Amino acid sequence: MVKNESIARIVMLLCFSTASLLLAAHWHFSENSLKMTMVEPQKPQQPIAKEPNVFEQLTALLKQSQINAGGDSAIATSVTDKSQQLLNEVRLVVDLSDRRVYVYQKGEVIASYPTGIGKKGWETPTGTFQVIHKQHDPIWRHPITGKVFSAGADSPLGDRWIGFLSGKEGEIGFHGTPDETLVGNPVSHGCLRMRNSDVRMLYDQVKIGTIVDVRD
Repeated sequence: MVKNESIARIVMLLCFSTASLLLAAHWHFSENSLKMTMVEPQKPQQPIAKEPNVFEQLTALLKQSQINAGGDSAIATSVTDKSQQLLNEVRLVVDLSDRRVYVYQKGEVIASYPTGIGKKGWETPTGTFQVIHKQHDPIWRHPITGKVFSAGADSPLGDRWIGFLSGKEGEIGFHGTPDETLVGNPVSHGCLRMRNSDVRMLYDQVKIGTIVDVRD
C-alpha cells in the first residue's frame, strides 16, 4: 500500500513538472511572438536621385543642333556664302619682323611691300584691326611738338593715308614718305611708312573695313 502511494506521488510530480515546462515554453514563445509583432517595419529606402549625365546632355544638344541645321538649308547656305565672301575680300598682314605688308586674297598673297615700323618707345601696336580712314594728301600733326605739316611734296605722310587705329595720341596707319631711304627701318611714331608708289597701290587695294593683322 505504501509502495503504491509513493509511485502515485512520483507520477503526479512528473506530470506537474511537465505541465510547468509546457506552460513556461508557451509563455516564452508567446512573448517572442508579441515582440515580433510590435517591431516597427523598416521603411522602404527612397531611391537616390540620379545625377544628370553631362555627356548625355551635350550629346542631346549636338543632336538638336544637327536637326536644326539640317532642317534649315537657308541658314547653312547663308553661312557658306558669308565664308566665301570673307575669303574673297582683301586682307592685310603686316609682319613686323621682316618689315613688310602682305596683301592676301582668296588665301594667296597678291602683293607685298616693304614698310618702316615704329621706333623704340613708339612701337607699332600688334593685333587685328580694320581700315577706318582713307585720305589723299593728308595733313599731319607731330605727336610731340604739335607742329602741323600741310599736304604736299614735303609732307611726312606722303600723298596717301590709310588709318586703322585711332587713340588719344592720334591715328596709326600706312602712309608715304618724302624720304624713301627710311622705308624698312624702325623710324616712325608707330605708323607703317611706305614708298609713295607702293602706298598708292595699297590705297586702291583696300577699303573701309578691310582687315589689318599686325604681327610681331
